Amino acid sequence: MQDERAQARWVFGYGSLMWRPGFAFLERRGARLHGRRRAFCIYSVHHRGTYERPGLVLGLAPGGSVRGFAYRVSEADWPGVYAYLREREQPTETYFEAWREVRLDDGTAVPALVFLSDAAHPQWAGALSLEQQAELIAGSAGLSGRNIDYLRDLVEHLRADGVRDHGMERLLALVEAREPRI
Repeated sequence: MQDERAQARWVFGYGSLMWRPGFAFLERRGARLHGRRRAFCIYSVHHRGTYERPGLVLGLAPGGSVRGFAYRVSEADWPGVYAYLREREQPTETYFEAWREVRLDDGTAVPALVFLSDAAHPQWAGALSLEQQAELIAGSAGLSGRNIDYLRDLVEHLRADGVRDHGMERLLALVEAREPRI
């Protein structure tokens, strides 16, 4: 099984892919990616904001490490899964695809497809303070709904999966102080 896992096609999810992958997979495993961290670092002008009132969505910013899930995908399913992921993750090409080593919970290192934030893209928000992030998230909404709901959904799903992201929890508290729960 170890060799089979290491040679399979893997996809790493750190946000909504963790709880709503939307594709067929053989196995879902806790995993960690080193050298990147979960961050609200992408301006959202469609799904969680507008051009007039941008919101923020998650990206993988440089530095630190991030806990998420790795999905093992069969070779037969790979072409369809890859096409789906490109459509889902690249509507405005704010991310770039990369193969990075992730470490599964059992210690096995596997190469996984990840979508990294493109710091050269115009929607890159960069390293905003928690207060700046909260100001952008509070009150913004787009085609997929309110930005605060995206953040709240993230924190609740992370907790349900046993992942504590204290930065995201602090950010949610700041946004909730600015935008009371409806």
